[in-house]
Amino acid sequence: MSDLIAPRTSVLVLSYNEAPNLARCLRQLNWAPRVILVDSGSTDETLEIAAGFSNVTVVHRSFDSFARQCNFGLDLIDTDWVLSLDADYELSEALVGEIKSLRESTIKAYSAAFIYRVHGKPLRGTLYPPRTVLYRRQAARYRDEGHGHRVTVTGKATPLSAPIYHDDRKPLLRWIDSQRRYAHIEADHLLASPKDGLSRVDRLRLKAWPAPVLVFFYTLLWKGAVLDGWAGWYYTLQRTIAECLIALTLIDRRLAK
Repeated sequence: MSDLIAPRTSVLVLSYNEAPNLARCLRQLNWAPRVILVDSGSTDETLEIAAGFSNVTVVHRSFDSFARQCNFGLDLIDTDWVLSLDADYELSEALVGEIKSLRESTIKAYSAAFIYRVHGKPLRGTLYPPRTVLYRRQAARYRDEGHGHRVTVTGKATPLSAPIYHDDRKPLLRWIDSQRRYAHIEADHLLASPKDGLSRVDRLRLKAWPAPVLVFFYTLLWKGAVLDGWAGWYYTLQRTIAECLIALTLIDRRLAK
C-alpha cells in the first residue's frame, strides 16, 4: 500500500451562500477522494455548484459556531488525514503538487501561508496569518476563539512551502454585515478573557483606540498595500474598518456602564 498522504485525505469545507467562491475552491480539490461540504442553509447557487463535483458530499447543519460546524464535519470523516479549508480558499497548483507528494511520517499537522487576492489581484502582503490546514484527524479538535475558530492539534505544525490563495468575492455589503456581527463577538471575547492570556495584538485591541490607527499604517506601508493600487487601498480600508468596529463596540460597552 502507498504511503502517500493524499489518497487517505478528506477535505472539510464550510459553506453558507458561497456561490461567488465555491467553484474556484472545489476545482483545486479534484485529487481528493472525498470533500465534505458542511452547509448551513445556503439559498443561492452554492448547492447547485457543489452538485457539479462528483467527489463532494453535502451535509446540512444549522450554524451555531464555526468550531461546532468543523467538529461536526470531523465526526463524519473516517480517513487518517483532513484538509480543512474555507470556501474562499483556493489551493495554488504548487500546493496541490506538494500535498500529493507528502508521505507518511511522524508529522501530525501541516500549516500553509496565504496570498491575499482582491477580485483576483494578488497583494504583496496580508495580515492573514499562516493556518494549520492539513492534520491527522484523530489528533485534532476545533475551538472557538473570538469571532473565528482554531484547530488544536497535538504537536507542532510543519510549514508547507507553497501558498493558498484567499480571494473572497462575495458582495461588499455582506462583508460589512459580517463585520458588524464579528465586532460584537470579538468584543465579548476580549472583555471576557484574562489580559495575560491575550496576544499582543488583542491587548492592543482591548485599548480600543490604537488598533485602527496602527492597522491602517501597518497594512498600507509596512505590508506594501500602497504599491498594490486600488486593491491595496481596498484591503487597507477593509482591515481598518474592521478594527474601528471592534474599537467602537468596546468603547460603547464602557460608556454604557
